Amino acid sequence: MKKRWAKMLLCCAATVVLLAGLGFAFPQWFLCVENREARADILIVPGGAGGERARWAAQLFTNGVASKILLTGAGDYHGHRAILMAAGVPRDAILIESKSATTRENAEFSARLLREEGIRTAVVVTSWYHSRRALAAFEHFAPDIRFYSRPSHYAYARADWKKAGIGRYVWDEYLKLAGYWVRHGIAPF
Repeated sequence: MKKRWAKMLLCCAATVVLLAGLGFAFPQWFLCVENREARADILIVPGGAGGERARWAAQLFTNGVASKILLTGAGDYHGHRAILMAAGVPRDAILIESKSATTRENAEFSARLLREEGIRTAVVVTSWYHSRRALAAFEHFAPDIRFYSRPSHYAYARADWKKAGIGRYVWDEYLKLAGYWVRHGIAPF
Protein backbone atom coordinates (compact mmCIF):
# COMPACT_ATOMS: atom_id res chain seq x y z
CA MET A 1 0.00 0.00 0.00
CA LYS A 2 2.83 2.42 0.87
CA LYS A 3 4.54 1.66 -2.45
CA ARG A 4 1.35 2.46 -4.31
CA TRP A 5 0.97 5.86 -2.58
CA ALA A 6 4.65 6.63 -3.11
CA LYS A 7 4.30 5.78 -6.80
CA MET A 8 1.21 8.00 -7.16
CA LEU A 9 2.95 10.85 -5.35
CA LEU A 10 5.99 10.48 -7.58
CA CYS A 11 3.77 10.55 -10.71
CA CYS A 12 2.02 13.69 -9.49
CA ALA A 13 5.33 15.39 -8.72
CA ALA A 14 6.71 14.42 -12.15
CA THR A 15 3.60 15.81 -13.83
CA VAL A 16 3.91 19.11 -11.96
CA VAL A 17 7.60 19.37 -12.89
CA LEU A 18 6.82 18.59 -16.53
CA LEU A 19 4.02 21.18 -16.70
CA ALA A 20 6.21 23.79 -14.98
CA GLY A 21 9.01 23.10 -17.45
CA LEU A 22 6.64 23.45 -20.40
CA GLY A 23 5.18 26.60 -18.89
CA PHE A 24 8.57 28.23 -18.63
CA ALA A 25 9.74 26.98 -22.02
CA PHE A 26 6.54 28.00 -23.84
CA PRO A 27 4.80 30.72 -21.82
CA GLN A 28 2.78 31.83 -24.84
CA TRP A 29 0.85 28.54 -24.66
CA PHE A 30 -0.09 29.05 -21.02
CA LEU A 31 -0.35 32.79 -20.53
CA CYS A 32 -1.89 34.02 -23.78
CA VAL A 33 -5.67 33.66 -24.16
CA GLU A 34 -7.14 34.95 -27.40
CA ASN A 35 -10.59 34.97 -28.98
CA ARG A 36 -9.56 36.19 -32.42
CA GLU A 37 -12.94 36.98 -33.93
CA ALA A 38 -14.69 38.24 -30.77
CA ARG A 39 -16.92 41.30 -31.02
CA ALA A 40 -18.59 42.92 -28.03
CA ASP A 41 -20.32 45.95 -26.54
CA ILE A 42 -17.10 47.38 -25.10
CA LEU A 43 -13.31 47.05 -25.07
CA ILE A 44 -11.65 47.11 -21.63
CA VAL A 45 -8.07 48.39 -21.41
CA PRO A 46 -6.35 47.81 -18.05
CA GLY A 47 -3.60 50.25 -17.14
CA GLY A 48 0.05 49.45 -17.64
CA ALA A 49 2.39 48.36 -20.45
CA GLY A 50 3.10 51.81 -21.83
CA GLY A 51 0.82 52.57 -24.74
CA GLU A 52 0.72 49.24 -26.56
CA ARG A 53 -2.64 48.23 -25.03
CA ALA A 54 -4.28 51.53 -25.98
CA ARG A 55 -2.84 51.43 -29.51
CA TRP A 56 -4.20 47.91 -30.01
CA ALA A 57 -7.60 48.93 -28.56
CA ALA A 58 -7.74 51.86 -30.99
CA GLN A 59 -7.13 49.50 -33.88
CA LEU A 60 -9.82 47.09 -32.64
CA PHE A 61 -12.25 50.00 -32.20
CA THR A 62 -11.53 51.23 -35.74
CA ASN A 63 -12.14 47.68 -37.01
CA GLY A 64 -15.59 47.66 -35.39
CA VAL A 65 -14.90 45.15 -32.61
CA ALA A 66 -16.79 47.37 -30.13
CA SER A 67 -18.37 50.82 -30.02
CA LYS A 68 -17.03 51.86 -26.59
CA ILE A 69 -13.75 51.61 -24.69
CA LEU A 70 -13.31 51.46 -20.91
CA LEU A 71 -9.93 52.58 -19.58
CA THR A 72 -9.33 51.21 -16.10
CA GLY A 73 -6.49 52.10 -13.78
CA ALA A 74 -5.50 55.09 -11.69
CA GLY A 75 -2.13 55.77 -13.23
CA ASP A 76 -2.46 55.30 -16.97
CA TYR A 77 -5.85 56.42 -18.19
CA HIS A 78 -4.73 59.96 -19.16
CA GLY A 79 -2.02 58.67 -21.48
CA HIS A 80 -4.22 55.89 -22.83
CA ARG A 81 -7.06 58.33 -23.53
CA ALA A 82 -4.65 60.62 -25.42
CA ILE A 83 -3.48 57.68 -27.56
CA LEU A 84 -7.06 56.64 -28.31
CA MET A 85 -8.16 60.15 -29.24
CA ALA A 86 -5.08 60.69 -31.42
CA ALA A 87 -6.08 57.49 -33.24
CA GLY A 88 -9.56 58.89 -33.91
CA VAL A 89 -11.61 57.37 -31.08
CA PRO A 90 -14.29 59.93 -30.09
CA ARG A 91 -14.09 61.21 -26.50
CA ASP A 92 -17.71 60.20 -25.81
CA ALA A 93 -16.88 56.56 -26.71
CA ILE A 94 -14.30 56.40 -23.88
CA LEU A 95 -15.34 55.51 -20.33
CA ILE A 96 -12.98 55.83 -17.36
CA GLU A 97 -12.54 53.85 -14.14
CA SER A 98 -9.79 55.76 -12.34
CA LYS A 99 -9.51 54.30 -8.84
CA SER A 100 -7.98 50.85 -9.39
CA ALA A 101 -4.30 50.08 -8.90
CA THR A 102 -4.15 46.33 -9.62
CA THR A 103 -5.63 43.88 -12.11
CA ARG A 104 -7.99 42.60 -9.41
CA GLU A 105 -9.17 46.13 -8.69
CA ASN A 106 -9.48 46.87 -12.44
CA ALA A 107 -11.98 44.02 -12.65
CA GLU A 108 -13.73 44.61 -9.34
CA PHE A 109 -14.22 48.36 -9.79
CA SER A 110 -15.16 48.07 -13.47
CA ALA A 111 -17.86 45.44 -12.88
CA ARG A 112 -20.27 47.97 -11.35
CA LEU A 113 -19.70 50.47 -14.16
CA LEU A 114 -20.22 47.77 -16.82
CA ARG A 115 -23.54 46.76 -15.26
CA GLU A 116 -24.67 50.40 -15.02
CA GLU A 117 -23.94 50.77 -18.75
CA GLY A 118 -25.96 47.63 -19.54
CA ILE A 119 -22.92 45.82 -20.95
CA ARG A 120 -23.49 42.15 -21.78
CA THR A 121 -20.24 41.39 -23.65
CA ALA A 122 -16.75 42.81 -23.28
CA VAL A 123 -13.33 42.28 -24.80
CA VAL A 124 -10.32 42.61 -22.48
CA VAL A 125 -7.44 44.27 -24.36
CA THR A 126 -4.16 43.73 -22.57
CA SER A 127 -0.65 42.37 -23.10
CA TRP A 128 -0.44 38.76 -24.28
CA TYR A 129 1.32 37.58 -21.11
CA HIS A 130 -1.27 39.30 -18.89
CA SER A 131 -4.34 38.05 -20.77
CA ARG A 132 -5.07 34.88 -18.74
CA ARG A 133 -5.01 36.64 -15.35
CA ALA A 134 -6.89 39.70 -16.57
CA LEU A 135 -9.61 37.61 -18.22
CA ALA A 136 -9.96 35.41 -15.12
CA ALA A 137 -10.26 38.48 -12.86
CA PHE A 138 -13.02 40.07 -14.95
CA GLU A 139 -14.92 36.77 -15.20
CA HIS A 140 -14.60 36.37 -11.42
CA PHE A 141 -16.06 39.77 -10.55
CA ALA A 142 -18.72 39.92 -13.28
CA PRO A 143 -19.86 36.36 -14.04
CA ASP A 144 -23.05 37.76 -15.59
CA ILE A 145 -21.05 39.41 -18.41
CA ARG A 146 -19.44 37.42 -21.25
CA PHE A 147 -15.75 38.33 -21.54
CA TYR A 148 -13.38 37.71 -24.41
CA SER A 149 -9.65 38.39 -24.80
CA ARG A 150 -7.93 40.14 -27.72
CA PRO A 151 -4.40 40.73 -26.41
CA SER A 152 -1.70 42.80 -28.01
CA HIS A 153 1.07 40.62 -29.35
CA TYR A 154 3.74 43.25 -28.76
CA ALA A 155 7.02 41.39 -28.03
CA TYR A 156 5.32 38.00 -28.37
CA ALA A 157 8.36 36.41 -29.97
CA ARG A 158 10.94 35.35 -27.40
CA ALA A 159 13.66 37.11 -29.39
CA ASP A 160 11.89 40.44 -28.73
CA TRP A 161 11.60 40.02 -24.95
CA LYS A 162 14.98 41.51 -24.07
CA LYS A 163 14.67 44.35 -26.56
CA ALA A 164 11.20 45.24 -25.24
CA GLY A 165 12.13 44.61 -21.61
CA ILE A 166 9.23 42.29 -20.85
CA GLY A 167 11.00 39.03 -19.99
CA ARG A 168 10.70 39.71 -16.27
CA TYR A 169 6.96 40.46 -16.63
CA VAL A 170 6.44 37.15 -18.39
CA TRP A 171 8.07 35.18 -15.57
CA ASP A 172 6.43 37.25 -12.82
CA GLU A 173 3.04 36.50 -14.35
CA TYR A 174 3.21 32.88 -13.18
CA LEU A 175 3.67 34.02 -9.58
CA LYS A 176 0.81 36.49 -9.92
CA LEU A 177 -1.47 33.82 -11.39
CA ALA A 178 -0.78 31.56 -8.40
CA GLY A 179 -1.13 34.45 -5.97
CA TYR A 180 -4.49 35.52 -7.38
CA TRP A 181 -5.74 31.95 -7.16
CA VAL A 182 -4.62 31.45 -3.54
CA ARG A 183 -5.27 34.95 -2.18
CA HIS A 184 -8.40 36.02 -4.07
CA GLY A 185 -9.89 32.76 -5.33
CA ILE A 186 -9.46 33.84 -8.96
CA ALA A 187 -8.81 30.56 -10.78
CA PRO A 188 -6.69 30.94 -13.93
CA PHE A 189 -8.26 27.94 -15.70
